[in-house]
Amino acid sequence: MRLSWTAFTELLRCTLLGHLRNRLALVLAVAFIPVWIAVARLCTSDAVVRIRLDALGAPVFARAGQVGQVASALGAVTLVAGFITFTETFQSRQMDRRLLLAGYPRLPMLLAKLAAVALTTAVLASYTTILLWISLPVHHPGALGPALAGAGLVYGGIGVLLGSLVRGELEGFFLIIMLSLVDTGLQNPVFNTLMDVAGVSALPLYGVTQLALSSALTPHTPWAYGLLSLTWSAATGLLALLVLHSHRRPSRSRWSGMMRARTG
Repeated sequence: MRLSWTAFTELLRCTLLGHLRNRLALVLAVAFIPVWIAVARLCTSDAVVRIRLDALGAPVFARAGQVGQVASALGAVTLVAGFITFTETFQSRQMDRRLLLAGYPRLPMLLAKLAAVALTTAVLASYTTILLWISLPVHHPGALGPALAGAGLVYGGIGVLLGSLVRGELEGFFLIIMLSLVDTGLQNPVFNTLMDVAGVSALPLYGVTQLALSSALTPHTPWAYGLLSLTWSAATGLLALLVLHSHRRPSRSRWSGMMRARTG
């Protein structure tokens, strides 16, 4: 039990330190999110638009610039969380294999990675909520924060999953960008109202988008929709655990060769 806890805390510490040493990740977190929100504010008109939110069951009238800022904030959080977790997972493959060969228990190591995802997304969500609170008249920042955190958790889990599956960094970056663009683009209520896109409710960001827009632009907080992100987070986290468990397990032939070398 003591070894498991030591492995968990040590890998969690190393993972978080890896995030801090990743200069690109820090630049994305500190600069990209406010810039993306500012771009949405400057490039979107102040005209009042009619949008449809399934969480409220009624049309909502809001300024297009405000809707665009919330949607852009969600997209920025998903991209940054996905990039950070993918980069750390991809670059730590060899080190994780060495730790496993050294006798570190596997499950605490895998849980430490998911704990790092949760802590990272909590910081990103808090930072983004403050930025939106400064830029917008946010009705319920206490509900907007968990919505942004849910978006980060979903794509943080996807980043861990892709970091264990793909063979090159470029492939992982491309997949994260495409998934995020498609998801956030179809979730944009202005676009969805104009095009009447079907199947949006099956996308990962559906629940958190409903909660974020409702809590930011209206007096309502549909918490039940935010829980949908927990389902996606649990699914991506479980898949990441399974992939990490199988891909980072020492091969039988390699383990047998090491044992023969030791006994010989």
